[in-house]
Amino acid sequence: MTVTAPEVTKRRIGAESSETRALIIAATEMVIREEGYSAASTRRVALRAGLKPSLVHYYFPTTDDLLLAVFERGAAKSDEMIEAAIASGDPVRALWRFFSDDSRTALSVEYLALAIRRPAIRAKIATHSDAMRKQQVELFEQLLGARLNGPDGCPPAGLSVILAGIGRALFMESALGVSTGHKEATAWVDHWLDRLLPPTD
Repeated sequence: MTVTAPEVTKRRIGAESSETRALIIAATEMVIREEGYSAASTRRVALRAGLKPSLVHYYFPTTDDLLLAVFERGAAKSDEMIEAAIASGDPVRALWRFFSDDSRTALSVEYLALAIRRPAIRAKIATHSDAMRKQQVELFEQLLGARLNGPDGCPPAGLSVILAGIGRALFMESALGVSTGHKEATAWVDHWLDRLLPPTD
């Protein structure tokens, strides 16, 4: 008699367009923002969303699935803000304002912690960051051209790193309550951009 292996039933996962799924993601983001990503347990998220824990598992079988969805939601918002900056009349300075905006501090710090602890999320963040950088490099090349090679210039990829790096340092220190030197650093970047790309008005 031939014995066949039992048929494996694939677990059902809720639709990505579901309002319940969106509610779970929003609740998780609030928990992370207020209490840190380590507090985003199924039970804690379900309580915040007003749902049963089993429903959270239905839409997100693993914690990584849930945390990745939260990051993707945040990344989509960032992409919208960057697109708006690029479409503005002064895209380089608009990008600098985006990078130095501390309203996203809490989530940004948590995403960094997630990237350190969870390889799957680290890979997703790295891919997204690299795509954003390439987009910015193309913009800087179009806008600045030969000025990037002048005395006040900087290679386009380096310019992207400098603006993002200083902005990230500012909002990460703000999360610690540190502000010493922030006004001076911001003023220096503004002055440097004025020399590199004089205002049109």
